[in-house]
Amino acid sequence: MTRMDAFRNRVGGFAFGGDYNPEQWDPAVWREDVRLMREAGVNTVSLGVFAWASLEPEPGKYEFGWLDEVMDLLHAGGISVNLATPTAAPPVWLTHLHPEVFPVMADGQPFGFGNRLHYDPSSPIYREYAARITTRLAGRYSFHPALAMWHISNEYGPTAYNEASSVAFRAWLRRKYGDLKTLNDAWTTHFWGQTYTDWDQIEVPNIPRTWMNPARKLDFKRFTSDALLECFLAERDIVRSFRDDIPVVTNFMRFFRHADYWRWAPEEDAVALDIYPDPADPDSHVSAAFQYDLFRSLKGGQPWLLMEQAASAVSQWRLNVVKEPGRMRLGSLQAVSRAADSVMFFQWRAGRGGHERFHSAMLPHSGPDSRTFKEVLDLGRELRLLAPVAGTTSRSEVAILFDWDGWWGLEETAGLPRADFSYPDTVMRHYTPLWEHHHPVDVVASASELGAYKVLVVPNAYLIDDDGAERIRAFARDGGTVLMSFFSGVVDACNRVRPDGYPGAFRELIGAKIDEYWPARPHEEFAVEFADGRRATATWWRDDLHLETGTALATYADGLLRGRAAVVENRYGAGRVVYIATLLERAAFDALLLETVAAAGVRAPFDGLPAHVECAVRESAAHEYVFLLNHSAEAGASVPVTGTDLLTGREVTGEVELAPLGAAVIQRPHPQAP
Repeated sequence: MTRMDAFRNRVGGFAFGGDYNPEQWDPAVWREDVRLMREAGVNTVSLGVFAWASLEPEPGKYEFGWLDEVMDLLHAGGISVNLATPTAAPPVWLTHLHPEVFPVMADGQPFGFGNRLHYDPSSPIYREYAARITTRLAGRYSFHPALAMWHISNEYGPTAYNEASSVAFRAWLRRKYGDLKTLNDAWTTHFWGQTYTDWDQIEVPNIPRTWMNPARKLDFKRFTSDALLECFLAERDIVRSFRDDIPVVTNFMRFFRHADYWRWAPEEDAVALDIYPDPADPDSHVSAAFQYDLFRSLKGGQPWLLMEQAASAVSQWRLNVVKEPGRMRLGSLQAVSRAADSVMFFQWRAGRGGHERFHSAMLPHSGPDSRTFKEVLDLGRELRLLAPVAGTTSRSEVAILFDWDGWWGLEETAGLPRADFSYPDTVMRHYTPLWEHHHPVDVVASASELGAYKVLVVPNAYLIDDDGAERIRAFARDGGTVLMSFFSGVVDACNRVRPDGYPGAFRELIGAKIDEYWPARPHEEFAVEFADGRRATATWWRDDLHLETGTALATYADGLLRGRAAVVENRYGAGRVVYIATLLERAAFDALLLETVAAAGVRAPFDGLPAHVECAVRESAAHEYVFLLNHSAEAGASVPVTGTDLLTGREVTGEVELAPLGAAVIQRPHPQAP
């Protein structure tokens, strides 16, 4: 039994609850909190996330009495604790004693106290004090009966430009390159005379006054991710040294650029996500679905943890609208449908002061008679009905590449043909039609195994290492279908343009050579004509393609590239490659992508349903659990399906009716069950 199996058994299926901050409240409130938690079906709380100053009010002076009482109260109430190390919030006494723990920003200014994440992850002093409080916590609570999981720090993220960072960066580079000649070659330092002759000459790349060496900046992004990971590993290893049979996690963030979660995920028992889809954005649930697919994929399809979401409005945007009735439930079930094994919130009780005083909570300022709390009660009841689903996962025949190295290369380094790429936007452009047509999708990295898939979608893979490029080529040679968008395979892992013409890594794969990249002028459009006579508009980008073994599926119908290929098909080994050399209008792009998927023999399990009805399937050896979620607040829907609706207990024969914002979870026998 894994640590996560034991955790699921302990909580009886899905973890349900939220961040609990009792240090912000009079002890008289604690008992009322536990009573209301029990009423709501809460079985798990994250405790102590920002409590360092309350646990260690002075250096070396510890006050654990209040936490002892809270842990005992929660245990008596049948509520498990996900206990946090409080190291995301160094106390003010630490920053006054050692101001060097403050992160220096890229402009050379110190970060200062009163914000969040006010520490340099490379600071030896910060790490020493963080290890000290972690050791004290682990020594005191590792065998407390309430403890069910360790929550290491919170939302790792600071990027620091301190001297300690420079020292650590140099050590990281020594480990990576071994000697200065190798580093100078990797960074192409002969350009602009930037050659290093001593390791001490290398510093972190703060704000450039002209332009920055792109390989240096790329390595600094990699270093920062690894420095943060070192902080996590140090605290993880401390708590595991006391007790090794409970899960250890930390919480990640949505589309977070500064940490490579593919490197982090193997070090945790489960990946956990904090996500706040904007209720004012009508498409936010689509972006959320991608995040959930990513987090399921980070550990090879294992269930993940929804660690934070909002019960209603948040407080971080200029306009913070409420979630209309039913949206919180629908969003929670959406996460569960894509393999989340928890539904947790920030936070349990709304705070009276501080920046997040208007951030919604499970128990809002308006109390237990509020709409939000009543919806929380209903959600807790439904999650108990869904307990058999916990621990199950999903599978897919389609994968989409999402890689932090590629993201950093595309957005963090200057000197590209155009400087306004958005890697998340281009990934979502490729993902959205698959979501709208109900295709299950896994997310892969350049180092992932690809043999389980029929189709691989590759959005703007500008930077890819040799191993990743060969994995994609091998996938196609072995019979897979690759759909790839422009500006892919251009540079190697050191951000150096690959030799022998664009796109160096994929020239044979796409069956064409690119003479030049032609970014479009403002408002420039061009016509594209497909071989079957369809016409479309394109903009933003063009490749000047010269066909070799590939054939044109579409050509430019006007302009200086008239007659040149805009979309290329190439047979590569036993596989098929479709390369899109421009930014097609959405309808044409979506049609091409979906036609490519269909030609590979992939069929969506619920093709033909409206796009506002989301369909996702979790499965065990014996059952499939079909989640049907209606994201429309106006239109209902009928879905042909047969089985038992776990939310109502009713047998469904023929079809299920979904009300606006309605949901159903249909249990049916697995077609491959013995």
